[in-house]
Amino acid sequence: MASRRRVLLKVIILGDSGVGKTSLMNQYVNRKFSTQYKATIGADFLTKEVQFEDRLFTLQIWDTAGQERFQSLGVAFYRGADCCVLVYDVNVMKSFDNLNHWREEFLIQASPSDPENFPFVVLGNKIDVDGGNSRVVSEKKVKAWCASKGNIPYFETSAKEGFNVDSAFQCIAKIALKNEPEEEM
Repeated sequence: MASRRRVLLKVIILGDSGVGKTSLMNQYVNRKFSTQYKATIGADFLTKEVQFEDRLFTLQIWDTAGQERFQSLGVAFYRGADCCVLVYDVNVMKSFDNLNHWREEFLIQASPSDPENFPFVVLGNKIDVDGGNSRVVSEKKVKAWCASKGNIPYFETSAKEGFNVDSAFQCIAKIALKNEPEEEM
């Protein structure tokens, strides 16, 4: 029987304020959605134990504030990340346009050893709003952006409805696991 290894995987979630980063985390970890908006001050994190193949690991999901005034905290929070999740609101073009900024900011501050191949995942959140009638960012546009950045995996989600949240985080965990050096804990 293979030995059981326990690994800590650090995942950073970035995106503009109000795109639902905290809601996505809460939906995945606690199976809860709150209609009360509470801005993240600095950073917050949740953990979830996940089993994949014959390995048990802890996914540590860091949600950093989307406001410029907290950007200086980035270096401390981003270092050692195994995956970065970029979140935008499908109903707000500016939140999509800012993905480039968030990606570049992460690469500068985290300074991963292989920036060209560092794993990212993009989540287009709030697909449930107004039956999809408020949507301004097309799936085609996002997929083209993801392809231009090295085929970043893309998921459309609804933190409110729980739609595609587990699938997205399973992908995030697999990608983070590939980036983690093997070690006994």
